[in-house]
This record gives sequence, C-alpha cells and structure tokens, in this order.
Amino acid sequence: MENGVVVVVVPFVAQGHLNQLLHLSRLLSGHNLPVHIVGTTTHNHQAKLRIHGWNHNSDTNIHFHEFETPEFESPPPNPNSSSKFPSHLIPSFKASSHLRDPFAKLLAGLSNTARRVVVVHDYLMSTVVQDVVSFPNAEAYVFNCASAFTIYSYVWDEKGRPCLDDDESYTTLAKIPVLEHVIPPEFLEFIYSHSICDKFNSGNIHDTCKVFDDRFIGYLSSEGLCGSKKQWALGPFNPVSVNNTRNNLHKCIEWLDTQAQDSVIYVSFGSTTSLSDEQIQELAIGLENSGQKFIWVLRDADKGDIFKGEVRNLELPKGFEDRLEGKGLVVRDWAPQLDVLAHTATGGFMSHCGWNSSMESITMGVPIAAWPMHSDQTRNATLITEVLKIGVHVGDWGLGGDQDVTSSVIEKSIRILMDSDEGKEMRKRAKKIGENVRKSVEEEDGVTCLEMKAFVDHITRQ
Repeated sequence: MENGVVVVVVPFVAQGHLNQLLHLSRLLSGHNLPVHIVGTTTHNHQAKLRIHGWNHNSDTNIHFHEFETPEFESPPPNPNSSSKFPSHLIPSFKASSHLRDPFAKLLAGLSNTARRVVVVHDYLMSTVVQDVVSFPNAEAYVFNCASAFTIYSYVWDEKGRPCLDDDESYTTLAKIPVLEHVIPPEFLEFIYSHSICDKFNSGNIHDTCKVFDDRFIGYLSSEGLCGSKKQWALGPFNPVSVNNTRNNLHKCIEWLDTQAQDSVIYVSFGSTTSLSDEQIQELAIGLENSGQKFIWVLRDADKGDIFKGEVRNLELPKGFEDRLEGKGLVVRDWAPQLDVLAHTATGGFMSHCGWNSSMESITMGVPIAAWPMHSDQTRNATLITEVLKIGVHVGDWGLGGDQDVTSSVIEKSIRILMDSDEGKEMRKRAKKIGENVRKSVEEEDGVTCLEMKAFVDHITRQ
C-alpha cells in the first residue's frame, strides 16, 4: 500500500551540521511528514545528546537509523597547530562514506511503500546518497550549511571573482580571505569529491532567512550562475522562541536571571575550535580588563568520538575565577546556548562565527564580536560585520585569519560591543533584524513561513 511522501535526512557528522538538520527534521515533521534520519551510531548519539530547544523523543514522526562504521584513528585536537581547522576530525569525516550501502538499502525499502522519497542531504554526504538515481520515485535536495552570502562567495571565488553590477557587494566580497588560507588541502579535496551531487540535485536548501539574505539568495537564483536549481531559504531552523522549563536549573540561566538587561557578553567558540594555552590566557586577561560581565564556555574541540578518551584540562590564570566571582561565570561543559542568547541579560556574543552560532545570535537579536577560526567562519563573520553591521572584528582576521589576538585587542572589541555608542547602534540593528526574523517564522504571511509552505507543497505535489 502506498504511504505518500517520506523524507530521509542525511546529515554530515560534524556537530554544527548535525544540529541544523535535526532542527530541519523537526520542522518537516511538524508538517505531518514522516522523517527518517540516517547516521552513524556514535554521531546520532552525539546529536541527540546535544540538541536543545525541543524534545526529539516526543516526536513519533521522526525515526533514527543508526549504522556502525569501521573504526578510525582520530588523534586528539592540537591546540598549538598553526591552523585552527579541526584536521583531527578528518578520519571521522571520511569514515562516514561507509553509510552508502545502508542508506541505499533503507531507500530501497522506503521506495517500495512510498509514493515519493525526498532525500535531504548535507552537501558533504553527496557520495553517500548517490544511489538515489536508481530509484524513480526518489529525489534529492542539497543542504548547504551556511548563509546564501557565504555560498555565493564560494561560487564567486570559483568564477575568478568577477566584477558585479552591485559595487557594494563586490567591495564586501573582495575583503574575504581566499579559501586556501583557512581550509587545508586534504579537506578541500574531500569537499570537491562531493561535486557528484550536480548529477541528481533537485534543489538547494539553506538555513538562512530572506529577511537579511534575500539579495544573495537572488544572486544564487540568477539564470546561468548556479544552473536552474531552485534555492530554498527555509531558516532559521533553530527554535525562534525558548521555553526554559527544561533548562531553568542550569547555572547559566540562574546567573543571568540576576543580571541587568544587555549587561553580559557570552563567550563561546563552538565544537571544533581548540584554543592554545596562550590564547586562553590572553582571552582571560582581556575579559577581566574589559570590566564587563561575562559567561565563558571554556571547552576543547570535539574528538572524533566525544564519548572516548580523556578531556584536556584548560588552565585559567591563577585566581581568575576567585577574582571575578559574581562578575563572570566559567562553564567547562555544555551550555544551553540558545537559552543564553535569548535571555534579556545577554547583550553580546564573542563567537567563532560558525553558522549555527551566527544564526542563533541573529535570531535572538544579539550582536557579535567576531573571531573566526577556519572554514566558512571568516565569510559568516564578513556577513555579520560588513553586510548586516551587527558585529565588531576581534583582531585583523580579515587579512588572512591571523590568530595572534592579544588581550588588549580582545578588551577593545568587548568594550566597543558592550560599552560604546557604536555598540549600542549594533545592538539596536541586531534586535530589529532578530525581531523581523522571528516574525518571518511565526506569522502566517512571514517570508520564512511562506517559503517553508512552498517547499512542502513542492515535495508533496501529486
């Protein structure tokens, strides 16, 4: 018996990618679509452990399919590497290619009972889903884990950085460091191996919002630039309102409840960044000298398997936490980031500008002190600081991703963001953009609400 349309979601195994496609699965499930999520046993466990903003166990329309992959050797993160790219994770990235056979078997079973199987896969899982072409009732949509601005900047690079009719966009794009400065050759080769998706791509999905990214969605849709593929701006995927009932006992939220509005800067560098001992010392001194209240999530980059091996002990300056008791809070494990950013006491975010963190901060209307480390982060940071003008640079990363950021540079960026007229204007713009982004999701005629409806109508068409 035919069961209508089913969706199969295939995330890439890095935390930021996992998180976004779990949230998209929640949104698609809310349209009464059964969703099947394909992943390794380890990374599905990781994703479910860290997801926040909703309870995946309560959604009976979402089905996890977990497959073992061969053991891989993944060295610990190297905080003293000259590159901040998480090269230690590449073995786990490559091991994900072994999901091809189990994915094809799952697809074969679903295609026998469904009218249509819609595969939504991360671009970096294109080789895993390539057998989609063998099933006449299956179609695949590529998920790009970045803004339309960032995706367009890659296309623009590939085309030799041509002149544009839009002088402002050209000037902004020209400020971005070239790709080779932030991504090692081994991973670039891995990225290019997935261009196979051009043969079966039915459209491109972006976790971005037309409220602030419409110009670059338009560029990507231009005739001849990216072919005739439809561009779907379905973001933000993350929840746009936060219910604190699950996290209200976390020390971050309890502490924020005692602070004044917009008085706290939240500091976190995501799941793939390892700060060196020297950088930790400089950041601590900069925070202390800034005189601003803060929450600092101080943790090392993920290992290939976060459930195995020892955790690095990150040392702060002697007496740092005692001196700043009541002024700052250091968190050495997971923190409910979305809840923190949504809190009225949070007035700024020092971030690596991974797209999850960027999108969550934009959604909640919080300006950013941008300190990108690798990959798309310099491009996301350029969107934030140069296009949206809701952030300040930390250091001179715009000239090539320099990581030698001193305590005085950190102190200056914090003071600008949290205690200056310039920072107040950024916060005002950020709050306005955040308000409009949330409306785009919550209101029936909101641009994201209409975009999601159009996508669901498209994949469920007769």
